[in-house]
Amino acid sequence: MLDIQHLSPIADFFVIASVDNVRQLRATADAIDHDLREHASIRVIRREGPPDSGWVVMDYPGVLIHLMTEEQRDFYRLENLWADAHRLLVIQ
Repeated sequence: MLDIQHLSPIADFFVIASVDNVRQLRATADAIDHDLREHASIRVIRREGPPDSGWVVMDYPGVLIHLMTEEQRDFYRLENLWADAHRLLVIQ
């Protein structure tokens, strides 16, 4: 989880997470959407990218969630693009 509120007007936080495969990507995106809607009354503003692409972006108020297969994450290396952001949480 990256704090980007002082670096970009598009969001306050980026969450970047990896999954093992496309099936897991679909299930994880659906579970996040369901849990935030049901337990926190937060609805997704926009969801981009079909799970088959290996990358889904979920836009919530102030938070962008990037769910990626390992291959996509290794290729795009979003953490490096936002190297100046403060890392709030890293789980490996």
